Amino acid sequence: MHIMLDPLCTMTLQSIVLINTIFLLVTEGYLVNDSMSSNISLNSSLTPHVNPSWSSPSGLFSFGFYPQDDGFAIGIWLTTIPEITVVWTVDLDDPPLSSNSTIVLSRHGWLLLLTTHGKQELIISQTDSATSASMFDSGNFVFYKHSEVVWQSFDYPSDTILGGQSLAAGTSLYSRASASQRSSGRFQLLIQLDGNLVAYRLGNSSWSSDDSYWSTETSSTYYESLILNRNGSLYMVGFDEPERVLHPSTSTTMRNNETVIYRATLNLQGNFVLYSHIFTTPPSNLTRMKTEWAALQNLCHVKGSCGVNSYCSSPTADKMECHCFPGFSFFNNTINGKILGCYRGFTDEKACSQRELGFFYNITALEHIELQALNPYSVKNLTKNDCSKSCLDDCSCWASLYVDGDCKKLRDPIANALRDKSILATVFIKVKVPQPTSVNLVKQSVVVERKRLVFVLAITLGSLALFCTIMALSSFLFYRVHVHRYESVSENVGLGFIDDHLILRSFSFDELQTATDGFKEVIGRNSSGQVYKGYISEGKKAVAVKRLEKMFEGGEFRAEITSIAQTHHRNLVRLLGFCVHGATKLLVYEFMSNGSLADLLLAQPRWKERVRVALDVARGILYLHQECETRIIHCNIKPQNILFDEYWTAKISDFGLSKPLSPNQSGTLTSVKGTRGYLAPEWFRNTLISTKVDIYSFGVVLLEILCCTSEMEIDVLSEDKTPLTTWAYNCFAANKLHRLIGDDEDDDDDDDDDDDVDIYMFEKMVKVGLLCIQDDPEARPLIRDVILMLEGTSDIPIPPSPVPLVAF
Repeated sequence: MHIMLDPLCTMTLQSIVLINTIFLLVTEGYLVNDSMSSNISLNSSLTPHVNPSWSSPSGLFSFGFYPQDDGFAIGIWLTTIPEITVVWTVDLDDPPLSSNSTIVLSRHGWLLLLTTHGKQELIISQTDSATSASMFDSGNFVFYKHSEVVWQSFDYPSDTILGGQSLAAGTSLYSRASASQRSSGRFQLLIQLDGNLVAYRLGNSSWSSDDSYWSTETSSTYYESLILNRNGSLYMVGFDEPERVLHPSTSTTMRNNETVIYRATLNLQGNFVLYSHIFTTPPSNLTRMKTEWAALQNLCHVKGSCGVNSYCSSPTADKMECHCFPGFSFFNNTINGKILGCYRGFTDEKACSQRELGFFYNITALEHIELQALNPYSVKNLTKNDCSKSCLDDCSCWASLYVDGDCKKLRDPIANALRDKSILATVFIKVKVPQPTSVNLVKQSVVVERKRLVFVLAITLGSLALFCTIMALSSFLFYRVHVHRYESVSENVGLGFIDDHLILRSFSFDELQTATDGFKEVIGRNSSGQVYKGYISEGKKAVAVKRLEKMFEGGEFRAEITSIAQTHHRNLVRLLGFCVHGATKLLVYEFMSNGSLADLLLAQPRWKERVRVALDVARGILYLHQECETRIIHCNIKPQNILFDEYWTAKISDFGLSKPLSPNQSGTLTSVKGTRGYLAPEWFRNTLISTKVDIYSFGVVLLEILCCTSEMEIDVLSEDKTPLTTWAYNCFAANKLHRLIGDDEDDDDDDDDDDDVDIYMFEKMVKVGLLCIQDDPEARPLIRDVILMLEGTSDIPIPPSPVPLVAF
């Protein structure tokens, strides 16, 4: 919106702007008497071919002639690679100049001499007795009268402001028409006299002249300048007002021989964008450009970017596409750089009321459409289908918008439309149905009768064929089901388990041999046998195939199947299927792509990662002990049996040694199973084994996670090694937990804050681990209580010594 001020107010604002600009130049080091400039004396001249430009001392900026269409234009450019970047033009709408043009600095100002059709003089900048000029490394071009500045290009921006330059209230930036045309385009950016920085589309015959699509919403009348400083900070300033920062200073890592130039440009699409250019010093072919900030993240929010009767879509943040609505066609691409949009190929509103609308017209629906400038002539509360029909039956309606139960009917043209999947709105467009001629109508009637006869015959014969097919398929399926059931029962009787809940796929040996490429890639070995990587046919999904050794062919196979077949938890490795091929037994698991906990501990994981893994393992054990339909003792909890999927979720694997418990059973007798170092003491006492043996193993694993080690013994600067459990308790009892953390994490000041060990949480987890490894099973907590203590919702008692204390 344009606001007119009285002359006195205008002069006051201009004075404030001038003072602010001088202040900016001083603080940014861009005073025009800066020594970093190229001085041009009186009567110096430029021609397009012989001496086309004057450069700044560093060669980064030049003033003079640059190619434009079939001729030349006059301006200032940044010497980027592979093409120059024009940052200022004398007059955007001037026609191209001929190669006979000459620029001369005279005492009356800069004169352009056109000699193609006789000598003519065009004053580029009127000055008062100019004596010299300078081209600065800031990109500013200045005229002097002795030492006094009488004109500078920074006061007359075209589409760009540079580092150290400001945009004053009432001054505008104009976008360019296209990449090849330097004439003014369709968009303007200015600071209004009400202090608001606004970007809007310039008016034409179809839209209002003040159609803004972005603003800073600075309503104070004291904001009068937009400033881009040398460090890339873009902000607004005003009299007795705090700075309004649009983009803070950019911290770019620079080498000693590099220079960065910032420019803010109103680009071709109407978006106000801040760029940085990095040059080597002295300049070479190495030039890097980066987008630092943009006013709009979606170019389709620029109103009217695609013209009338069309909609805009943005596949990426820096790209937009224009599409005509159904039934519309594009105008000629451009006229004077102004995109017109699309037009309807028919106009018959007068005949509309005399026709059966459903025969002559149709409705096409477009989902996810937003109309930014909406001026409906009718708004009703209708259903979606009724909204479509209402527009079809209305001769004045050529489109309707349905949003949240409201139906808004529109006339042609339709302006400012965009399409985005996040928009829950539907546009219905009325299109004309092509009408047949009289001859074609006769032919169509004959065709319709034939089609009707064919349709009746097809229905009759098709029904008979379908009935026969259904009977045949029913008989075949009945036979297959009973045969498969018999084969399954026959195969599983020898194994001793048939469970109505066992829903696993039975693979053939040939399938798994093909899937593993002949059992070629070995990815691991556990207590039961070797594990191979393979790909099953459904979508080439990766799987892990475990081939059980002969020594485990009976009990191990039954244990693994019965233990894990009925389990399903995010912290347990999922069993997908099995294969029985004579003496060969194979199990098919989901593939765990990120290795085991033993591998992770070698990589010294971050503190938060360690806490998460500990809770994942505890929740998996909780499911086995208390939440599963049949309670299970895993019997072999250790880092090698804790695997990670593609999302780094910890999952417990290897149920070959597990023991199920009936609902009324508290323990079971079994031979020693598992890995030494993780075995609870009761394994060696010939007593009942309960779920508390898994608690002991978890305690050892928890201490290994905390200390980032998979070593069962710790070297404590002596000839003998101390067990990890003993070392952990001695450190706790002596209040020297930092020795468990390790020097790397305690002393490395360069680590991120996210990797700092929470010593309070570390102490809690050490206490929980020590409670879990108590010699007496009854002294160990249940896994449910372990999780509550780790999550901080339950108090943790002081653990007694699980082993005899030693001197420390």
